[in-house]
Amino acid sequence: MAESTKTFKIRIPATSANIGPGFDVVGLSLSLYLTLTVTVSPNNARSPPTLSYSGEGADEVPLDPYKNLTTRVALYVLRCHDVSSFPHHLAIHVANDIPFGRGLGSSGAAVIAGVLLANELASLNLSTSRMLDFALMVERHPDNVTAALVGGFVGSYLRDLDEDAQARVQVPLSEVLPEYPPDAGEDWGRDPPHPPEGIGHYICFGWAESIKAVAIIPKFELSTAKARDVLPQSYSRKDLIFNLQRLAVLTTALSRSPPDPGLIYDAMQDRVHQPYRKQLIPGLPEVTTRLTPSTHPGLLGICLSGAGPTILALATGNFERIAEDAKKIFAEKGIDVDWKVLDVCEGSAVIKDGQQTWKAA
Repeated sequence: MAESTKTFKIRIPATSANIGPGFDVVGLSLSLYLTLTVTVSPNNARSPPTLSYSGEGADEVPLDPYKNLTTRVALYVLRCHDVSSFPHHLAIHVANDIPFGRGLGSSGAAVIAGVLLANELASLNLSTSRMLDFALMVERHPDNVTAALVGGFVGSYLRDLDEDAQARVQVPLSEVLPEYPPDAGEDWGRDPPHPPEGIGHYICFGWAESIKAVAIIPKFELSTAKARDVLPQSYSRKDLIFNLQRLAVLTTALSRSPPDPGLIYDAMQDRVHQPYRKQLIPGLPEVTTRLTPSTHPGLLGICLSGAGPTILALATGNFERIAEDAKKIFAEKGIDVDWKVLDVCEGSAVIKDGQQTWKAA
């Protein structure tokens, strides 16, 4: 009996990391999506996989499956499970809503998509924690990839590894590493390092249903590497205590109904990354100080999303006024912005025949 064509979808949410004082610690999953439509045709003839792309970044994403981040990650996971190549007659279409280089987790979503793609293609049945291990071998920001994988409002950390494990945690797949050769193809990377168990750990916090996220998205890109370069190598005890105190309050305050605007606004202040990144994002200081719960009822707090330049305003209402007033402030600096009202959403999913067949517990 001939095999039938296998078709499924993978949907990964955007993410916002660093929320307020939670630099490299907390993340949110947001209702913009990277969606893969995957088809495997039953044909024994050998053919290379095909990749097509639409939406955000369509004019800059490599369509060579051995150079595209998502398919490179998938092949890495497959080869760690003794599957040396993609299935015959594999076709993938990517529809992307997540802007590149805006602090909304586009690379983290691409990495998680690759892990889920491999898991489904080879029926690996990986646990959520093991999928996170593979993702963290490539994308070293647990706040982004964890939020993309499990959804909601999450806190995460990387486990300290022993020297042997640290030596093995070097994967020349990441988009920021130079080891991936420009002429790499099907035969490259056939003996990859396997991830240690339990690289990353996380916990899901509560989230008040009335809170939405207004994403104010400047129309320019800012690389994570450039945004990290402006940060100091050390901080004062005073500044670290300032952030830790507020983070301890914020993770509970955002779960309470009704939300307390005064408490949340103060708890979302930061001294670790936003003051240093304001030089890269004209308008950031003005937006974060001129928009307050007293001037804009419904606003709870405002912060930089990830490395920026997107600004995230958490609010229970008055979304359009918040966004339009932020847009006016950016216009004073000569910067145009888009804005979107987003929900905090569930994490990644595999969808077959219209039914969700996997999501993180």
